[in-house]
Amino acid sequence: MFSVLVVDDEEPVLESYEFMLATYPEQLFTLAGKARTGYEALKLIYETQPNLVFMDINIPGIDGLSVIEEVHKKYPRMIFILSTAYERFDLARRAIPLGIFAYLVKPVSKKLFFETLENVLAELRVPSRENDEYEEPRLKFLRNDIWAPLDADAWDSYRAALELPSDRGIVIMVELENETEHHCSRIAEQLLYKHHCIYDVMLNRGLFLVSEDVNRGDFRERTFKMLDETLKGVSHYSGIGGLYQGPELYRSCTEALAELEEKRQKADTGGREQLRIAHLRQKIGVLPAGEVKELFASVWEPLFTENFTAAKIKMVSLFTLLVDDICGAWGNAADQKLFIDPAAIMDLEDLGDWKRWSDLQFEKLLIRASIDRSASFPLSLVKALGYIRENFGAGIQLGDAAEHAQISASHLSRLFAEHLKSNFIDYLTDLRISEAERLLKEGKLNVKEIAAAVGYQDPNYFSKIFKKITGALPTQYTQKKAARE
Repeated sequence: MFSVLVVDDEEPVLESYEFMLATYPEQLFTLAGKARTGYEALKLIYETQPNLVFMDINIPGIDGLSVIEEVHKKYPRMIFILSTAYERFDLARRAIPLGIFAYLVKPVSKKLFFETLENVLAELRVPSRENDEYEEPRLKFLRNDIWAPLDADAWDSYRAALELPSDRGIVIMVELENETEHHCSRIAEQLLYKHHCIYDVMLNRGLFLVSEDVNRGDFRERTFKMLDETLKGVSHYSGIGGLYQGPELYRSCTEALAELEEKRQKADTGGREQLRIAHLRQKIGVLPAGEVKELFASVWEPLFTENFTAAKIKMVSLFTLLVDDICGAWGNAADQKLFIDPAAIMDLEDLGDWKRWSDLQFEKLLIRASIDRSASFPLSLVKALGYIRENFGAGIQLGDAAEHAQISASHLSRLFAEHLKSNFIDYLTDLRISEAERLLKEGKLNVKEIAAAVGYQDPNYFSKIFKKITGALPTQYTQKKAARE
């Protein structure tokens, strides 16, 4: 039986983890204790020396990562799993050198919790490597010392212990969503065909050190091609650092991690862009005009800050979709050419031209969408939408809106799908987040008050939903907005 310490300042989380540990098959894990602050966590770690620690990051006193920094060298076999309410990949710079086993975003489902425990069991059942003349320095080097400058003697010691053939090296980092050990083993196998390579897996990421004086440009091209072929169909992000002397390999680590995170950020940005376009197509003619205009601005503003020509091409596609949604779907395609010509966007010469053109043409879209869509709505749907708009700040449900419209909940759900190409939850969420954005701009209420005002009793959950829709936490939103203006 293995002992577990749970560190979190939220009582429901402590109770949830305790319950799931107790219900894990064969009772292989036992609760060593619960801590609510960093200082309490340190005390219990030294007293109980648990096999596994679930560590919240944002806890009172010493934060979770600082606690781990304090104890991980003393207890190298102790397994730490980070848990937090938000996906903060910037924490990887501190977390990876500490050998963090996994990273969980709360709330954690029972399925994910049990899967994580299964992975922990596999690690705990591996015999101790402390006396292994090769494994111990390899892990110590890749999980700790490669992330900081080394003096010449320390590097010479590692090079001898790990039998590294070159005084120079280059670092590759790969992040995967699942089966990290399996995929990293395949990557290492491919690298070893041509290079001397050592690697380790930490925090769902593989770190590979190629000890060779390679041509960086050729190596990057070949390695990225190999990764795409080896991980075909597998979601992943990768980065390759520069070629450095052994004592400065930490620079290669930092560069590889930065490139990986940049790729992740671009992918996240693209996903948010598609999500906003989907919302715009669904809500034009349904939400109030001011809110739809803000949603439209959230689509085009980031694009026009990068490449004007590329942005124009995307806007041609967007306006074509919107015109087709409004005209084609409602049987009025005959006069589409007289309505708006999206191709005219390509003749615009600068941002001023774009703003003047888009202000006028998007207003036409709004008017047409409002007339065509609302005219085609059944009266019962119109009543339900009116009720939702007036009461979205309360804890309303689908059944409440259906009762107001004097229809069944299932019938209202079908009306949402048929006429709005959406569902009740998404429509309600859009209203709430739009109002939250407005309140944040006013700056009169704090995040907790705004969450309550738009219908969210849990500020953490509100922040998570807000970030999913807008791409930023509520506390960051006004700063980003101000920077754009």
